[in-house]
Amino acid sequence: MNGDLRFQSSICSCNHVAAGKRLSETREWRTKERARPIVEVNWLSLRRPQFARIHSTRFTIKNNCPYGIAPATLTGTGDSVSTGFELAPQVSNTITMPVPWSGRVWARFGCSNNGGKFHCNSGDCGSGQVGCNGAGAAPPATLVEFTLSPAGQNDFYDVSLVDGFNLPVLVVPQGGARCPTTDCPVDINAQCPQELAVKDASGGTIGCKSACLQFNKPEYCCTGNYNRPETCPPTNYSRFFKNLCPKAYSYAYDDTSSTFTCGNGADYLITFCP
Repeated sequence: MNGDLRFQSSICSCNHVAAGKRLSETREWRTKERARPIVEVNWLSLRRPQFARIHSTRFTIKNNCPYGIAPATLTGTGDSVSTGFELAPQVSNTITMPVPWSGRVWARFGCSNNGGKFHCNSGDCGSGQVGCNGAGAAPPATLVEFTLSPAGQNDFYDVSLVDGFNLPVLVVPQGGARCPTTDCPVDINAQCPQELAVKDASGGTIGCKSACLQFNKPEYCCTGNYNRPETCPPTNYSRFFKNLCPKAYSYAYDDTSSTFTCGNGADYLITFCP
């Protein structure tokens, strides 16, 4: 993601695995923001109560999977919103997003509530509840990332596989100006290399790790001597993801073909298993 509305040190990173931090809570957005123009924001004016009434954005999240899912959000900047809910097949839910806001959306599946503790086999946030309450997804998880900007400025959005993949997704802007769709419509789990595959108890593949997540090497995570676009080119593993989902981020320096902008005023339809 790009822009001045950015995540700080608490969001996803392949960079901090060695330090024991979750990939999904430290790096990826900070890396992507290098390419986004800086936007100066009058934060005092954004604190006025009437601002939210002037401009907000709606996310309609739809479950097109043949099983139940539990979408979740993680706020980076801006007011917090609903952090998780369950969706049966062919059901949607609309949440109103504050503006400005930056954060991510993902979906969990294989969920159960045993003994009062909610847990999902894929994309779980570890809260023990349907709501994630400020916790991010345990990778691998397909992430939809947004920076929603004040009136008159562009929104930025992307689908990221930097933390790996768990579910196909489609993002369709509704309204706004010059707003392309983005997606990862393919079930990568069905084609995931064995060394990257995450299995459930029955042996089925429920996630596909990124090479950074699996191997934690600088050439895959774009760290150390590989911390610039010139020194961290695509690898065979990132090309595997990119070939299947050309619009999605396949590794940290995949900005040019993976970040999209939309003229202010759009709502967004996010469909899992499109």
